[in-house]
Amino acid sequence: MNESSHRDWIGRSETVEELVTATPLKAMLATLGRQTAENLPLEKVPPLWHWLYFLELASWHKLAADGHQQRGVFLPPIDLPRRMWAGSEVQFYSPLLVNTESRRVSTISNIEEKQGRSGNLAFVTVKHEIHCEDRLAITETQTIVYREAASNARPAGGQAAPVDPDFTHTISPDPLLLFRYSALTFNAHRIHYDRPYATETEGYPGLVVHGPLLATMLMDLLLSQDPQANIESFEFRAVKPVFDLAPFHVCGNKPNEDGLCELWIADADNTLCMRATAKLKSNEG
Repeated sequence: MNESSHRDWIGRSETVEELVTATPLKAMLATLGRQTAENLPLEKVPPLWHWLYFLELASWHKLAADGHQQRGVFLPPIDLPRRMWAGSEVQFYSPLLVNTESRRVSTISNIEEKQGRSGNLAFVTVKHEIHCEDRLAITETQTIVYREAASNARPAGGQAAPVDPDFTHTISPDPLLLFRYSALTFNAHRIHYDRPYATETEGYPGLVVHGPLLATMLMDLLLSQDPQANIESFEFRAVKPVFDLAPFHVCGNKPNEDGLCELWIADADNTLCMRATAKLKSNEG
């Protein structure tokens, strides 16, 4: 795509309407390994679990070779084969309530091409606005990155993760976990469940753990420390892929005096894979 083509796509939008139900929440509880919903009233959607709704329901015959919907429908037809969810900035204004009609308006706000160490890159920024009944409940600025095909070059070692977190949880990923989350989010991207495709076509060493699943685990860890925490915003950036080949660590520090909580994902070698920041609202007043 050239700059002129970019202008043709920037500003395009689509609207998805949905009745928010409790079933995806129950399924997510099971996916995260919780046996019951005793500690989570199924009346409102927990922070980040809005990713269980407003799903891309492309017909099977309209999927590309990688499992995503063919480009050029809503997202632009960028000619780079590898696609990843690079990060998001999410603002929470009011709860997304169960058994209410809701809608998400998505708009392409920017397209930018860059040259990185791994070759050509293209970043597509999409702004999502989620309304519950007549209220704006959530806004999210999502960044999708497109990259060139895998090369034979060895990837860089990466950045060391912080040490001595205030709280941490170790996860041993397996294909069952990744399959369940793919099914729950209707995500057919083959890097998450098709090992021959992930390793032979895209050049990964194993199956890739979903970025939004990692972000959800970070939020879940934070709320396990303070179930009454009132989350104002959350942002995350993927730094390095996590694979199903070894355990990884979900880590965080206590909020500082400004209500900011630093969270991160580290792999088995303590390499930083995802960094995140949550902002908590003050309970005063």
